[in-house]
Parts: sequence; C-alpha cells; structure tokens
Amino acid sequence: MDSTHNIPSVNLADFLSGNPERKEAFVEKLGKAYEEIGFVAVKNHGLSDELSDRLYQQVKAFFDLSPEIKAQYEIDGLAGQRGYTSFGKEHAKGRNTGDLKEFWHFGQYVEDDDPIREEYPANVEVKELPQFNEVGKAAYQTLENAGRNMLRAIALYLGLEETYFDSRIHHGNSILRPIHYPPITDEPEGAVRAAEHEDINLITLLMGASAEGLEVLNKKGDYVPVTALPEQIIVNVGDMLQRLTNNKLRSTTHRVVNPPREKWGESRYSIPFFLHPRSEMLLNCLDECIDGENPKQYADITAGEYLNERLAEIGLKK
Repeated sequence: MDSTHNIPSVNLADFLSGNPERKEAFVEKLGKAYEEIGFVAVKNHGLSDELSDRLYQQVKAFFDLSPEIKAQYEIDGLAGQRGYTSFGKEHAKGRNTGDLKEFWHFGQYVEDDDPIREEYPANVEVKELPQFNEVGKAAYQTLENAGRNMLRAIALYLGLEETYFDSRIHHGNSILRPIHYPPITDEPEGAVRAAEHEDINLITLLMGASAEGLEVLNKKGDYVPVTALPEQIIVNVGDMLQRLTNNKLRSTTHRVVNPPREKWGESRYSIPFFLHPRSEMLLNCLDECIDGENPKQYADITAGEYLNERLAEIGLKK
C-alpha cells in the first residue's frame, strides 16, 4: 500500500493528453473518487519540485522572522484575507479553541481592467524577503491553472460543458495559504494543529506537507492518515462544490493531528491552495444533480454570501 492509504491517484497528463480514451478514463476515475471519498492524489499537476522547494524556503524564512516583524504584516480590517495571521486566531467551525498555527495569505492577481479588482485587497509585500512575493505568485498561478483543469474534468463528469467553471473562477477569490505549525512546547489543552473541518471553497490543492499529520474521515467513520507522495499533490472537494452538486460530490472532513510526543519539537509546514470562484457565482444546486431520489438539499446562495457566513463561523470575520 502506498502512503496515500488507498486514496485514488490520478494522472492529470491523461486528461490533457489529447487522447479521448485516456481523458474519459481520467474523468470517470476522478468523479468516482469525489463521490466516494472526496480526495485524490494528482500526478503531473505542473508544479515543479524546484518551484515547490523555493516556496518552502521562502515560507520558512518568513516564519523565522521575529514576532515584531511578522506583526507588521498582520493588517487590521482585512479579516485575514491577505498577509499574516498570528498564532491561534482561527478555529474550526463549532470550536472555540484556536488552532496551533500561524499563516500567510496570497490572494488573486488582477492585472487587467476586470472590475472585480475593487473587491480584493492588494497582496502584502514582505520587504525583508525580496523573493517571497515573486515565488508566492508563481506558485499561486501554477496551482490555479492545475485547479482549472481539475474543474474541467469535474464539469464533464457532471454532464456540464467542459468550460463551465472557467468564467466562474476567472479572477476568483482564491487563496494560497502557507501555514506554520510551530513546535509544541506544552501539553495542548484541547487544541490540535487543525481541528476536524471541511474546506469552504470549490476544491483545495495541497502541496506535500513537510511532516505527517493530515487525516481524512472515511465512510466507516475512521480517520485515515494521508501524506502526498513525491511529485503528487492532494486535491479535495470543498463545501461550495458539495453544495453546487447537491451532495453528489463529497466535501470530506479532515484534520491535522498533533505528532507523537517525540516529534513535538519539530515545526510542520503546509501550503494549501483554496480555489474559490468569483463572489457572484451562484452555488444553487445544479439541475443535473437533482432528481426524485436526491431532492434539492440547499437554499440558493452566491459564493460571496456563503464565504462571508463561513468566515464568521471560524472567527476570521466579525
């Protein structure tokens, strides 16, 4: 058994191959995995080892800066949507204990006259690290492109036009979030590195984390450890896609557990890319996913309205 513990592995090169049989097989395998567990491992996603390594180097350098310097990048009024969020500010829905992590947010780059630019705060430049923002932007745009291709496959699986999501995610409110889980120094009182939760967005693309800890809840109610193999990323369904597909595709509960005591002294780094649509995208259940056996489960809502509700629930927005 590989260390993804039977989470299906798919090869994005099959989807992009120009070969109809390989493309169709990819769509079918991906769709079935998202119906059954909500997570897959993906090969040939376009993020090179070199870019991944450079990003991890920059991220570690940022989190190694002094608390005083980092605090300059925690900007009031942004609800944590850009720049730095300090230790323990965010918690899982339904919990009051802050998660044992600090993080940074890179957001969307709107470089034309799309009026959506007015909706987004500017990205925050880290003056102490000249390459930090450049490398973050390159990784952001690479993962956004991989996510676009994954959503094209999902659209085909759902019986939609292949490009259904393209205009809806163009300049979407996506976030690249480097996270630092610092060494654990005291017995944690009820806090874990990240409590059980589901992601808010359409899909999440997770670069291999620097240590174990990610666990996924399977259909039997057991948490199963997941570690991306070399050259793979993990891509999972978020609540927006579950809602849009009227529960056809599953947004799986997952968590990051504290390591065994002998590894408490080690930091853990993780860099998920949360792929969001534009705020005006309707998350109304698709007609293709509603029938007599599966009536409509959710009220109509836009992505922006839904995001604001959820940010309030996890403590990032008042």
